[in-house]
Amino acid sequence: MPISSGVTEASCKTLVKQRLCASGMRWKNTGAKIVLSLGALTQTAGRWTQFWQRIDQCSAECFY
Repeated sequence: MPISSGVTEASCKTLVKQRLCASGMRWKNTGAKIVLSLGALTQTAGRWTQFWQRIDQCSAECFY
């Protein structure tokens, strides 16, 4: 098991770099933050479903 945070930091850097630094991509801070947040939701068990349940709840409350 890794003792330091270097492995974790390197993994995060690699994931972010792969997602945001493809050829020709340009991101503003807000857009990059949203894309990375959604990516994190898909990688965390159950959170993607919770996210969409919350969106459905908000839609029902806001529009009906």
